Amino acid sequence: MNFPITRMRRLRKTPGIRNMVAVVQLTANDLIYPMFAIEGQGIKREIGSMPGVFQLSPDRLLPEAEKAVQAGIPAIILFGIPSHKNKMGSQGYAQEGIVQQAVSLVKEEFPQLVVITDVCLCGYTSHGHCGVIQGGEILNDSTLDLLARTAVSHVQAGADIVAPSDMMDGRVAAIRKALDQKGFIDTIIMAYSAKYASGFYGPFREAAGSAPQFGDRSAYQMDPRSGTDQALREVALDIEEGADVVMVKPALAYMDIIRAVKDQFLCPVATYNVSGEYAMVKAAALQGWIDEKRVVLELMTGLKRAGSDMILTYHALDIARWLKES
Repeated sequence: MNFPITRMRRLRKTPGIRNMVAVVQLTANDLIYPMFAIEGQGIKREIGSMPGVFQLSPDRLLPEAEKAVQAGIPAIILFGIPSHKNKMGSQGYAQEGIVQQAVSLVKEEFPQLVVITDVCLCGYTSHGHCGVIQGGEILNDSTLDLLARTAVSHVQAGADIVAPSDMMDGRVAAIRKALDQKGFIDTIIMAYSAKYASGFYGPFREAAGSAPQFGDRSAYQMDPRSGTDQALREVALDIEEGADVVMVKPALAYMDIIRAVKDQFLCPVATYNVSGEYAMVKAAALQGWIDEKRVVLELMTGLKRAGSDMILTYHALDIARWLKES
């Protein structure tokens, strides 16, 4: 029926009615808080392009992790910044590497906090690429063993979930096999399955010191111009290889991909609200051009509506606080 019998505004009349018919509900349980661990002591260094986000030495990481626990955020994801790098990224899988140190400390202090680790080599290699280099080419198959070693070392340190972000073919299978052989059959793999070669990663590369020293990552990360079918194929392959959770990255320009993945597959879907997306909102808010709280909550609600079960976001602490206040 049409107007005047049907009046859609009836269902928007009061806050109580709006709450009753709301379908999308954002909570702190939806959030994963990214954190940057750097070697050293007493370091809390703000990242210039990411206001409110810091490089943290392990001793300064614990108070920040405690904030997440107190805010009701169930999980953090750790990225490591080593004191030195080499062409094989060996600090990524070193027993006393920075992520391994950070995981051990956090899990000892906050056993209830779910600790996820980013599994990649770009932050540890002197060339800044996500794999082994030969003749200027990133070698897929030679990289798999190093990624598997990295994942195992993280789990041995106490990680609950490992998240391979490199986009090498076959890396989920290699990691699953390595974990199972070591007896870690219950460790979750959260695969960066549809990860695009995006322009939104710039601030992260400043934060992690992971910018490639030559070329870019277009030869292994997905082309933003590729179709939805390619993303679905990437996700399907990761699930077949043993991924428990799949991820779409970045978030805002790829809500169609999030929705397609959620509709196609019966597994949890994570979304990464990446550094460039965060920086744009922060910059506009600092200029007074937008209402930061309103815009961030609207964006997160949009990601939930698109199909995100988990959202990795640097806004996590603010979001949790805003939700409590409201």
